[in-house]
Amino acid sequence: MPDATDRLRTSIAGIDLRNPVLLAAGTCGTLDEMGDVLDLSRVGGLVTKSITPEAREGNQTWRVVELGVGMLNAIGLANIGVEAFERDVGPRVAGVKTCVIGSAAGFRIDDYVRVAGAMGQIEGVRAVELNVSCPNVHGGTEFGLDTRGLGELVHQVRRALPATALFVKLPPVALGSPSIVDVARAAIEARPEGGGATASGGPGGRPGADALCLCNTTPAMAIDVRTRTPRLANVTGGLSGPAVHPIVVRLIHQAFGAIARPTATPIIGIGGVLRWEDAAAFILAGASAVQIGTGLMADPRSPLRVVKGLDRWVREQGVAGVGDLVGAVKA
Repeated sequence: MPDATDRLRTSIAGIDLRNPVLLAAGTCGTLDEMGDVLDLSRVGGLVTKSITPEAREGNQTWRVVELGVGMLNAIGLANIGVEAFERDVGPRVAGVKTCVIGSAAGFRIDDYVRVAGAMGQIEGVRAVELNVSCPNVHGGTEFGLDTRGLGELVHQVRRALPATALFVKLPPVALGSPSIVDVARAAIEARPEGGGATASGGPGGRPGADALCLCNTTPAMAIDVRTRTPRLANVTGGLSGPAVHPIVVRLIHQAFGAIARPTATPIIGIGGVLRWEDAAAFILAGASAVQIGTGLMADPRSPLRVVKGLDRWVREQGVAGVGDLVGAVKA
């Protein structure tokens, strides 16, 4: 019988992870500040704070609100900027005791290319995750809701990352057009605007995303009924936590069956993982790994309980490893 390490070991885009539990972008500091209260060597990896070309202070307070169903936030991409990240944070990346994935954000394609390219040069950054749920200055909407814009964005970033894995974090496209399958396909195929040749591919030879991250927060709003004012200074924000989990389970299931499984593109599930059962549901729907965000805010040690629970679950299911359960829902 495999031991716990072997049972939970997984691989995403050729990156070996000790287990499939990762810490989501922005929840553990710019890099590894959460290491003060959580042994990072016991999780599969972490994603840095989303970095933009220039430093940003973000939105005014209040910009985080606790709700009965989760957390609402409108941080506004507050970060130190790519130059400070390279200078002050970059030299520390290789010493982090888990896999480090950089998060790149921006408002135009050149922003993403600049940040992702810089991250790809930092020793110890194993992959770059594109946060495409940002307003697209060129197209007037989020990159993740514009299949043509997304294809061009991923195409251009892929050219800047010839030796680094590329993950694309998509918004929760639950209704309407484009569908989650449409945007997932755009990220994987990375077709440039104008119909030119696709990029030659990164370390795995793919023209686009090496993995999909499903999903970013869901647009939402909260109102103080006594003052009749929005609870966030930004008025609206992104909802995360238990309320979004069932929505994301469905989106993972759809994307896995329609595009991720046929193209052998791994999915990383994000949204409301507080318990090991939440992570297991994502895995059965088609995720090869999960990220924890709100759960980490509620209890910094929750990822360790999720790891322990998943190990027990895999053993009880009578399979050799967690990979045997990816997409294994009986539906």
